[in-house]
Amino acid sequence: MSSCCPPKTDKIDQNQHDSHRQGVRGAYAKVANASNNSESTGIEGSCCGVSDDSAINTLISTRLGYSQDDLDKAPSGADMGLGCGNPRAIASLRTGEVVVDLGSGGGFDCFLAAHEVGETGHIIGIDMTPDMVSKARNNAAQGSFNNVEFRLGEIEHLPLADNSVDVIISNCVINLSPNKEQVFKEAFRVLKKGGRLAIADVVATVELPEAMRNDPALIAGCMGNASLINDLEAMIKAAGFSHVRIEPKDESKDFIRDWAPDHNVTDYVVSATIEAFKPSTPSSGCC
Repeated sequence: MSSCCPPKTDKIDQNQHDSHRQGVRGAYAKVANASNNSESTGIEGSCCGVSDDSAINTLISTRLGYSQDDLDKAPSGADMGLGCGNPRAIASLRTGEVVVDLGSGGGFDCFLAAHEVGETGHIIGIDMTPDMVSKARNNAAQGSFNNVEFRLGEIEHLPLADNSVDVIISNCVINLSPNKEQVFKEAFRVLKKGGRLAIADVVATVELPEAMRNDPALIAGCMGNASLINDLEAMIKAAGFSHVRIEPKDESKDFIRDWAPDHNVTDYVVSATIEAFKPSTPSSGCC
């Protein structure tokens, strides 16, 4: 791969990657277990608060762009009120497609995608938290989703074959990775030629203060490790993708400000939709 346009790397040193990942994994295990035990707990001050009140989770999800019909299609317990948007709104899923959800959590987006691809399609959810994978598998069994499976794995090292996937979706997860460049390289590897990304994620509109970037709660809460839009675009292009489009959603500030009200996070981050394609033919240019 040419190095003429190197993207700015994430600011977490390689030696910190494992502790960063373990912190996030522990936080989301707490979310999964809180949901399983019907406790109103989660990651304090973040997008990941879990409630045992289905009306609260419904309110959160409808603010993110889901309809009541969407909520009715998923098994009880799959909607945990997580995320920062609705990636399926831009995915244009078709019957028979193979779809992978990066950071699938309780499986909510996977189950909705399963309805769109039909019985001839296949959905694979990837999550690095064993508690989440177990929860999602139980939800799949509860809803008799035979075209959905969940695999334990890291999004930087996907347990998937090369050129095997039509669409990759993700909802507010890639920002959590300490190595986003590797995430997009892996996404490019597993996508078929002409395959596409359809992602909702938190991005930084200006550089975050170091105090926010080093705050474990803000990192696990989908804010502290957000990348600048230009840097994110450069990473995606460097991985080989074309037709990259990152569209910030200013209206998302209405719910993001609730994640950490003491930090004025909307001065720095916003939710965005991210789209990109794996070229059908090899690219001959650079950047």
